[in-house]
Amino acid sequence: MNALIIDQVSEHIQSFLEKKGAHVDVVFLPSHDELRDIIGKYDLLVMRVDPRIDQEILDAAKNLKAITVSAVGTNHIDLEYAKSKNIQVTNAPGMNSNTVAELTMSKMLDLARNTMPANEAVKKEHRWNKYVWTGIELKNKTLGIIGYGKIGSRVGHFAKAFDMDIIAYDPYLSAEEIEGRGAKKVPLDELLTTADVISIHMPLTPETRGMISFREFDLMKKGVIVLNMARGGIMDEDAAYQSLKSKKVRGIGVDVMASELAGGTMKGESMVDSPLFEFDNFIVSPHIGGGGTIDGLDVLGEYVIDRICDIFGYSR
Repeated sequence: MNALIIDQVSEHIQSFLEKKGAHVDVVFLPSHDELRDIIGKYDLLVMRVDPRIDQEILDAAKNLKAITVSAVGTNHIDLEYAKSKNIQVTNAPGMNSNTVAELTMSKMLDLARNTMPANEAVKKEHRWNKYVWTGIELKNKTLGIIGYGKIGSRVGHFAKAFDMDIIAYDPYLSAEEIEGRGAKKVPLDELLTTADVISIHMPLTPETRGMISFREFDLMKKGVIVLNMARGGIMDEDAAYQSLKSKKVRGIGVDVMASELAGGTMKGESMVDSPLFEFDNFIVSPHIGGGGTIDGLDVLGEYVIDRICDIFGYSR
């Protein structure tokens, strides 16, 4: 069996495959055309979310039997076309929930306490002025979570330790299911008008693209903190810009942006720019949530290995 790994994943995956006698090549983040040109001989593709797997690549994948995604999302793969070619596609739903949830809490605290601009002021400008960085506590604030699956509910679990009140919007879960996970189910508009902090944890689909836009920002409380650790494109960045410019929001923290692949496939360094970068209270990281820790990569890796065993009949 020939396997191709094209992203940073757990070392356990390659080790396991090689122990089973598979030939494994590692090509770090090939472009769309590069992947199309080399995919033909491989039975297995192990990837995360780059590049987009479209019909052109799938047509070139003459021997491909499976794509195992070491991440949650599969919106980068033409799933119907893969199915028509008998190529199995697996992902790892919820396996990175703790990693993403911890990053969410980190950004929530940074924005509540202004730690990022305060750090810059001290280190770069040498200004020691504690009076300009007065923040807020999370205690007794209302956290509104959009999407209360494994990641969203893990964020809710952490937030309870800060004595926050948790409300959630999720059209796929009943009020009883959400209550069983420690939150109160509310309609989206009620969440937007009530929450002091809003955290997005929905997949990117045609229905969720742009779901947090000008109307939704208008509904939010003044001084709200907005977080997006899900996918770029769910939050309208033009609307986010206007909300920051008008000082409607306290701050926005993201791990994803709609333009994150604008510079082409990432080779460890991809150039991204945005008008949002002019604001000190806009904080961003380069999509490090799901696979940004050694621990998280290994959890994902073990799950991927199980899926490989299911597909190719390997034993552990």
